[in-house]
Amino acid sequence: MRFRIILAVLARINLFVGLAMVFPLLFAWQDHMRNFEDLFFAMMTTLVICALFSSLFKVPKSDLTHREGMMIVTLGWLSAGFFGALPYLFAKVFGPIDIHSFINAYFESVSGFTTTGASVLGTSVAIEDLSHGILFWRSLTHWLGGMGIIVLAVAILPFLGVGGNQLFHAEAPGPTKEKLKPRIRETATTLWLVYILLSALETVLLMIAGMDFFDALCHMFGTMATGGFSTRNASVAAYNSGFIDVIIIVFMFLAGANFSLHYLAFTGRVKSYVKNSEFKYYFIIMISGALIVSLWLYFSGSYNSIAQALRFGTFQTVSIITTTGYATADFELWPIVIQLFLFVFMFIGGCAGSTGGAIKIVRLVLLFKYAYRELFKLIHPKAFAAIKFGGRVVHKDILESVAGFFILYIGIFIFGALFMSSLGIDIITSLSSVAATLGNIGPGLGTVGPAENYYHIPTIGKAFLTACMILGRLEIYTVLVLLIPTYWKK
Repeated sequence: MRFRIILAVLARINLFVGLAMVFPLLFAWQDHMRNFEDLFFAMMTTLVICALFSSLFKVPKSDLTHREGMMIVTLGWLSAGFFGALPYLFAKVFGPIDIHSFINAYFESVSGFTTTGASVLGTSVAIEDLSHGILFWRSLTHWLGGMGIIVLAVAILPFLGVGGNQLFHAEAPGPTKEKLKPRIRETATTLWLVYILLSALETVLLMIAGMDFFDALCHMFGTMATGGFSTRNASVAAYNSGFIDVIIIVFMFLAGANFSLHYLAFTGRVKSYVKNSEFKYYFIIMISGALIVSLWLYFSGSYNSIAQALRFGTFQTVSIITTTGYATADFELWPIVIQLFLFVFMFIGGCAGSTGGAIKIVRLVLLFKYAYRELFKLIHPKAFAAIKFGGRVVHKDILESVAGFFILYIGIFIFGALFMSSLGIDIITSLSSVAATLGNIGPGLGTVGPAENYYHIPTIGKAFLTACMILGRLEIYTVLVLLIPTYWKK
């Protein structure tokens, strides 16, 4: 393991975090200079540290190994969370917000970069009362983390060369990654361009719908990254606009789809959506879930009209399945059975290659196909029954990887729920807080519901949930492999 190379790459990756702080500085300047000095100090601290390490450790031209790639990706997200926490920490010192410890600041930062959207802010100080600089940085971390800091580095930093392939495949979400271009750097750049185009379109539409430029940008960041940070305590519900709801529903849905399909659509191959098996399952699950929730809300009397039930039921279903976490209603006031539906939705997630989290559609479909095949073999033990997806036979290695991921995911969820309950937290909050952070969703049920936050969770609980966010964002394997003794052996 070449630790000098790892430190060199990490320093250069985190330069992006420091440089990105220029943008909230502009909004802090516009907002009567509130937290301007804090953000500037955070930016300079990040840039100086990263520049120092960059000068001390040079990157050779040799390729990164697979093990080095996984180490860089894991440490990259951990270190990005650290530098991303500095604006909160310095704002606490110089211009108080309700973050009173490093773990709270780190929790908020990691929640942003991992696109989780779980927050400790909005307790003693309302979200609306925070400075525009802090709020913009908070939302910007979503957008940077959505397509991935590491993917951004692969797209821009030429020194990674072929070694960038190791970073891209260790970080990019989903069990499958399509190479749209011959070179991995061109693929990363292409995905980022699609991401930027969709982001610009949503920003314009939100402004047309009535949001000002600042709110439109922040909510676009949360939507396209399937993150969920809002500039209002009441989230999207604060705007009480059906037009805004529809725009965000559409872009949450797009963000939960494979970005490779969006690229193909931009190049004129719109039929790629229809031809893609995972997207078809994604569409069917989303429509079915939205209809079930909406109709149940209507017939249970939660809303007086079917239009209202469809508006709020569809928004919340799309928000949870895509792991965005925005809210237009306090769904803890809805019937218990609807809350249970939403809890189950927390495990689904979007498509592979999307900015969404959780288990992902393709994995769930393959697991169901695998289970069905086992039942089929009980009836026809001598029959050869291959599992197909998208018209292709799925290799045994992929099935084993999916099964292993599912076992680890559920195992971590069960362990996490037991751990959180051991801290004296009620069972509903324990279950949903782990599901919401491991799936990168944000709001859960109980005392971490859409109308509340994670501030009251004990320090050790927040540290554990922070680890869950990173595990979920990097899809477990990349992080846990570092804990295996064999990984450290030559």
